[in-house]
Formats: sequence, structure tokens, C-alpha cells
Amino acid sequence: METPEIIMLVSCLAVLCIGLPVLFSSLWFRALISGAYVDMHKLVRMKAKRLDSKLIVMSYIKAKKSGVKITVDQLENHAQAKGNLENVVNACIAAVNAGINLPVHTAMAIDLAGRDINLAVRERITPRVVETPVVTTISKSGIEMSVCAKITIRTNLARIIGGALEETIIARVCQGIVTCIGDSQSHTELLEKPNRISALLMGQGTKLSDDTAYDILSIDISKIEVGRNVGAELEIDRAEKDKIVAQADAEKRRTDALASEQEMRALTQEMRARVVATEALLPQAISEALERGQLGVQDYYKMENLIADSSMRKKIAGADSDMLAAPRKKTRLA
Repeated sequence: METPEIIMLVSCLAVLCIGLPVLFSSLWFRALISGAYVDMHKLVRMKAKRLDSKLIVMSYIKAKKSGVKITVDQLENHAQAKGNLENVVNACIAAVNAGINLPVHTAMAIDLAGRDINLAVRERITPRVVETPVVTTISKSGIEMSVCAKITIRTNLARIIGGALEETIIARVCQGIVTCIGDSQSHTELLEKPNRISALLMGQGTKLSDDTAYDILSIDISKIEVGRNVGAELEIDRAEKDKIVAQADAEKRRTDALASEQEMRALTQEMRARVVATEALLPQAISEALERGQLGVQDYYKMENLIADSSMRKKIAGADSDMLAAPRKKTRLA
């Protein structure tokens, strides 16, 4: 190797040996006096990866001072994965202070999943209350009831990755309210003891929170109201429909009766026409009988007298009927 090349190599080594400690001396010294020692080569590696070495070192110092079990390599890897170091470190510190078991890798996984790890830890420490919409359904007695419940939930850090959100819990609680009201024999039972709904739902607590990111601490009925008597309205509607059907049947029977009456009248007219036609043949038959000698003159006059006598009796009978009916009218007037 020639002399200029040797000189250049020595110069580079000198710059590295003297410049790097000068460049990272403040960070390295701050970590050293804070009890969170960081090797110089790790600082150089961070610089080579174009990572924020100051943020990583300061986060490491904060975590170590708070008793969080974490390494520089973990912080470096999380920063390289575009994670939020401050959120992860702050969440781990809050978990340690609250006595919550939150492994660092779990916190980092939650952060990389897009969830707010700080909010998750806060809701684990301080449970949150969510309210269901007003659920309206009908009991077996036919009375409409409207119920609203408040659910106290707490984040489950072990299920937060891939777990359903609070909307799922609200939907399941609403479904349970509908089932409970539908199973009740009378609405008065629930008005007297609304905690029956809470007890039934809490008995299914694990099922309600399965595959969700939360644990249910309590379900409390905040509102219960009595609405319409749907059963009575349905009975009224059914009776009205039965009435319409009965009226239709009666109208059909009346129409059939009118048609039958018209048929009988037509038949009567037909029979009368036949009688008239037969009576029209009577004079001709009498004439033919007289010509043949089958009927004498005396017989003819007897027949005429009999017809006249019958006609007179009919007229007398009609007059008697009028005379008998007239006193009745007077008696009624009196």
C-alpha cells in the first residue's frame, strides 16, 4: 500500500475515533448518568439507520427510571417500524404505576395495529360508561315497553388486537333486553324489578363480551317506560276485520235471498200466465161441448151460477175483511 493511501486511512480512523464520541457524547453521557447505559456502537447504528437517536435514548431513560422492562433494541425496532415510541413508553409507565400487567411487546403490537395504546390503558384504569339506544319491544301481555341501559366497560388489553369495538357490546345488550322483555309474562314484573333485566344480562356477561376488546363490569337500567297496549290494538284490528268479513257474508246472503225472491216472483208470474192461458181455452171447450151435445143448456147455466156464486163469496169475504180490520185501527187510535 502506498504512503498517501495509508495516510488517508489513518485520517479516517482518527476522525471516526475522535468525531463519533464527540458527536454522541452528550446522549451517551446523559444515558450513563441516568442509569440507562447505551453502548456507543448502538448510537452509531441508529445514526446509520437514520433513526431519531435522541428520541430513542430519552424514551429508554424515561422507561428505565419508571421501572419498565424494556431494551434499546426493542425501542429501535419499534421506531424502525414507524411506531409511536412516546405513546408506548407512556402507556407502559402508566400500566406499571397502576399495577397492570402490560408486556412491552403487547403495547408495541397494539400501537402498530393502529389503536391508541394510551387511551386503552386509561380505559383499563378508569372504566368507561356507554349508553344503549332506547330499545322498544313488547312483553307477552301485549304491552309495549321502552328500556335504556348504561354499560360500564373496561379495556381488555389481551383482546384489544382483533377484538370488536363497543358497538358490538351495545348491540348484544340490546338483543338481551329484547329477549328479557319478550320472555316476561307481564310488564308489571319488570316495572317492579328492573334489576331482573340487569341480572339476566350480567348472567351472560362473558358471552356479551366474547371476542371484544372490553370487559363488562356492570349493566344498569337507566330508563324504563310503558307504551301502547299493542295486544289490545291487535285484538281490535282483528275484531274489525272479523266484522267486515261478517258484513260481507251477510250482504252475500241478502243478495242471494233477493235473487231467490226474484226467481220465485218470476216463477209465480209464469204460473199465472199458464192459468190465464188455460182459462182462455175454457170458453172454446164449452162451445165444443155444447155442439157435441156433451153439455146441456141447464148444465151451462148451473156452471154460470156456480161461477157467479163463487165470485160473490170472494167479494163478500173481502168486504168482511175490511170491516174486521177497521175496528182494529180505531182501537189502536183509542
